[in-house]
Amino acid sequence: MSDLGKVKKGIDSKRIEKPPPEKELERTYSEIGRTYKSILSEMSKTVLGQKEVIENILIAVFTKNHALLEGFPGLGKTLIVRTLSNIMDLRFKRVQCTPDLMPSDITGTYVVEEKDGKKSFRFERGPVFTNMLLADEINRATPKTQSALLEAMQEGQVSIGNATYPLDPPFFVLATQNPIEMEGTYPLPEAQVDRFLLKILVEYPGDDEEEKIMDIYSGERMPEPKKVISKNELLNIQRLIRKMPIATVIRKYALNIVRNTRPLDKGIASEFLDYGASPRASIGLVLASKARALIKGRDYVSKKDIEEMAYPILRHRIILNFESERKGVKPDDVIKKIIEESW
Repeated sequence: MSDLGKVKKGIDSKRIEKPPPEKELERTYSEIGRTYKSILSEMSKTVLGQKEVIENILIAVFTKNHALLEGFPGLGKTLIVRTLSNIMDLRFKRVQCTPDLMPSDITGTYVVEEKDGKKSFRFERGPVFTNMLLADEINRATPKTQSALLEAMQEGQVSIGNATYPLDPPFFVLATQNPIEMEGTYPLPEAQVDRFLLKILVEYPGDDEEEKIMDIYSGERMPEPKKVISKNELLNIQRLIRKMPIATVIRKYALNIVRNTRPLDKGIASEFLDYGASPRASIGLVLASKARALIKGRDYVSKKDIEEMAYPILRHRIILNFESERKGVKPDDVIKKIIEESW
């Protein structure tokens, strides 16, 4: 039997970095798979379709990372995030990004407070002090305001003046951007784009799904999803993901995919790309693949996990060259070719 065949069955013990999980941990993995199905079931009460989008958002959340959602207006991006925060019992805040939005509108500011005839400064916390922050149409905010999110996203804290305020875990930024009407927008700098674990493409629903959406939202009563997991259960899931073993042959496959995005003298990358992905992509690809395996109820990472997660991990981290853009080549087209040459 080939190495890949052994890995798929989870019996390639010689290539696994750590010993297989104990029986108790295996049961936990299975329980998380059932929890994922329960989340999908509750989400389906208000969000029809978009299963892959929901799955990828959950992968970002389970790995303590952030996600960038791109799609046309009216596809339910805000609804998905708000509903998911309710189901996971997380505090939710939304910021509508506009050109006149200031950094302090996100992080907070000091206000003068008078008490007993004495004046003092009090820090008024901004919307970033939450569990799940939705930055709607983030590319409409100025670069200065966009950068206000960088420290929060990377360090989990906010610095105002000489003081530093930690954010309560878990903390996630889920940002949206519109692929049309690019006039007057400020494209995200590469440093900030790289902070997002995934770039998730939100597509139009199918015919049957759109008909059900029409029936639900034109009706008299709106369904109300119930809470499925608590904040502490989410933190436990985040810890379990990092304990999941991964076979050396699969980890090497993930590394090959990322390294093959970097243009050299020959290869797919040199033909289509100007720049490739950083080591942050390698880390993200392994973590995201572990999370995908987890929500599928498995205690090992498969080759398919790596391939499925390569698209949202890499599509915002590779930069097409002029010739590729002229021919209308899409990032996903290049990623597919790189995956094929990396095994």
